Amino acid sequence: MNDVGDVPRGPARLVVVGHGPTGHRLVEALRERDTAGAWQVTVIGEETRPAYDRVALTSYLTEDADLACAPHDAAVELLTGDPVTEIDRASRTVRTAAGREVGYDALVIATGSAPFVPPVPGHDLPGVFVYRTIDDLEDIRAHCADLTSPGPAGVVVGGGLLGLEAARAMQGLGVDTHVVEVAPWLMPRQLDEGGGSMLRRHIEALDIEVHAGTPMAGLEAGADGVVHRIALSDGTSIDAGVVVFSAGIRPRDHLARGCGLPVGERGGIVVDETCRTEDPAIYAVGECALIGGQVYGLVAPCFSMAEVVADQLLARAAGGAGGARFEGADTSTKLKLMGVDVASFGDPFAGPDQNALDVTYTDPVAGIYKKLVVSDDARMLLGGVLVGDAESYPTLRAYLGTELPGSPEQVLFGGTQAAAGDLPGATVICSCNNVTAATIRCTIRDEGLTDLGGVKTCTRAGTTCGSCVPLAKKILDAELTAAGIEVSKALCEHFDHSRAELFDIARVTGISTFTALVERHGRGRGCDICKPVVASILASLGNGHILAGEQAALQDTNDHFLANLQKNGTYSVVPRVPGGEITPERLIVIGEVAREFGLYTKITGAQRIDLFGARVEQLPRIWKRLVEAGFESGHAYGKALRTVKSCVGSTWCRYGVQDSVGMAIKLELRYRGLRAPHKLKSAVSGCARECAEAQSKDFGIIATEQGWNLYVAGNGGMRPRHGDLFATDLDDETLVRYIDRFLMFYIRTADRLQRTASWLEGLEGGLDYLRAVVVEDSLGLCAELDAAMDRHVGSYSDEWRDTLDDPEKLGRFVSFVNAPDTPDPSIVFEPEREQIKPVLMAGPSLEVAAR
Repeated sequence: MNDVGDVPRGPARLVVVGHGPTGHRLVEALRERDTAGAWQVTVIGEETRPAYDRVALTSYLTEDADLACAPHDAAVELLTGDPVTEIDRASRTVRTAAGREVGYDALVIATGSAPFVPPVPGHDLPGVFVYRTIDDLEDIRAHCADLTSPGPAGVVVGGGLLGLEAARAMQGLGVDTHVVEVAPWLMPRQLDEGGGSMLRRHIEALDIEVHAGTPMAGLEAGADGVVHRIALSDGTSIDAGVVVFSAGIRPRDHLARGCGLPVGERGGIVVDETCRTEDPAIYAVGECALIGGQVYGLVAPCFSMAEVVADQLLARAAGGAGGARFEGADTSTKLKLMGVDVASFGDPFAGPDQNALDVTYTDPVAGIYKKLVVSDDARMLLGGVLVGDAESYPTLRAYLGTELPGSPEQVLFGGTQAAAGDLPGATVICSCNNVTAATIRCTIRDEGLTDLGGVKTCTRAGTTCGSCVPLAKKILDAELTAAGIEVSKALCEHFDHSRAELFDIARVTGISTFTALVERHGRGRGCDICKPVVASILASLGNGHILAGEQAALQDTNDHFLANLQKNGTYSVVPRVPGGEITPERLIVIGEVAREFGLYTKITGAQRIDLFGARVEQLPRIWKRLVEAGFESGHAYGKALRTVKSCVGSTWCRYGVQDSVGMAIKLELRYRGLRAPHKLKSAVSGCARECAEAQSKDFGIIATEQGWNLYVAGNGGMRPRHGDLFATDLDDETLVRYIDRFLMFYIRTADRLQRTASWLEGLEGGLDYLRAVVVEDSLGLCAELDAAMDRHVGSYSDEWRDTLDDPEKLGRFVSFVNAPDTPDPSIVFEPEREQIKPVLMAGPSLEVAAR
């Protein structure tokens, strides 16, 4: 190709320099569309590894996750570990460090960016790293493993997205971690001051110290020449054995500079709206490109550039002009950062000068901050920030630049839900792949799609970060409903049935294994969605111990070891204390167990005693001590009844009118071990003063002079909901009968991971319908529901004791197969408010090691 429009004989030669996510996406997009084989593709990567997901770098360190992107087909030539050092525009060749020369008809530079390292004194000392590649992470891990324990702190310079991810990774390596951010608050490019301040509260609650608004002055070495201290501009300092820079990025535009292509004043290869440089044969995409005067550092715009170039190359090979153009990008972002939901969309910083108003809500107790930026007439959504609760993000982002479906406060608190069928066609649903509502609708109609998997395959919506999946599903359901097609309630790709339908199939047919269920009523081998669901169903139907036979392989992490996995790889143990009533002798046993095994102890908000820091091989010995003292599993690890909380009631309280403790014990012992779609919580208050907070529970009981009032479908947490008053002045027998039926009907009909609150909201007819089923037996199910609960009560057996009595089950509780009694060397113990707190050092988690 001598000129732009030339069409060569045979395939044209495309060379892609750089094999990061953007380069990989470009090649995939081109290969999918180039059905005529117009382009012969060579990819040259600097790293020895093929493309991998840089967004998920931390999971590589903390979970040993496989980040590799899907491999290219055999027609793509991939050269790794050999960086391009020179571009010869005259001969249209590139040269590599190893001396290769590769000719091209079109060249795409996708070299990405490099971390910015401030030129402060000591920035190049040993022990100072950047956080950008897998090799960087390996170097950090190796260095941290050599630190003494307890050793000096780790400092991350930069409080943006990647900096906080780096802090999480450092903490996972067992290093006390600090974050230094020059701006007054965290994530200053995405969050306003309120959102950044709320995020700081969350981060500091995880024992990570934040220094915001404090520039770094320099780094100092110790006697061994390795970094020893970081000095801050306010005169303070931090003793540090490892420092990681994550203070922004700079475009890697060195190849463009070397061959005379224009670059921006602050870096970046200058390209037009087709991502083409001054040289018509050379394109640039991703973080190395300066397009419209801006360098983009997010996945969505980089992928959009890759799609544009793929389209341009195909148009060029066909001998025509035209093709796609880069029309800007949605820089909205949503992520779960160190367990905290964070989202930013539109322009969260607009103010009165831009004829904008903001509506904010702050709940410091729950750790929630919400802000909407709207036009001065409060009708158009311009942007927003969500911290602590980002459930409404897909809907809000979809309304950017359009009229809100209600008042700002209604939208902010979920009082108005988006009707997927009413969203304007130009609304961007998937910002990662620039997929609009119109594209999804048209594809569903044109391709006859009936499931979400088809939508994802044909449009790419939901295939990158996944945050748009709920809204894409709403659009699919709306289109199917409009076409008169029944909306699928499939649990997952392996079952076309809903959870409720699978429950009935297992109940009626007597199927007692996942294998039999998937062979007769599903397909494939199952997944992490359907396996735990089926495990719960089988347990609800009284199918024996959850670790018996095939059952064990279906459980999620917590159920797999009958204990709660904590963030440092150890487990917590929660014995059942019905109604919170405990004898001094049993209380002493708990203390002795905690002391013997070095466990951190805490009384939870639900009046249970939690013992933290147990290693896998210690669990059976801990259970043995507790079981011998009369304790049993508190099922804190399962989707089951957690506890029935109570006040002291009429036994002690001068206001109490009924024995709330006695009733709580009775109910907890009746429903213990009851497996459900989600966890179940309950409480009994001895009078109307409601000290047990019964109205915020899945089922709550409040004493009256004549008996008990029953409330159902309450919920605490992020989206609190008061329970609905179901029945009043019930005697003991009627109260228990109604709760039995309520719980069994919920277990039988609810969806996967659906709490009772959302289940009741979704029931057609709501509370009146539920009351008709449970009290009036409108469906003729009451005898069956009563019998099901009687079977559960009659067949209950403590899972801890059963495990102790079975050598085969005990065999799974080892950290190391060849040395079952050897403590994990990656666990060390340090004081935590006068207790011993286990901390995970470098190395695999106990869960991974045990498996």
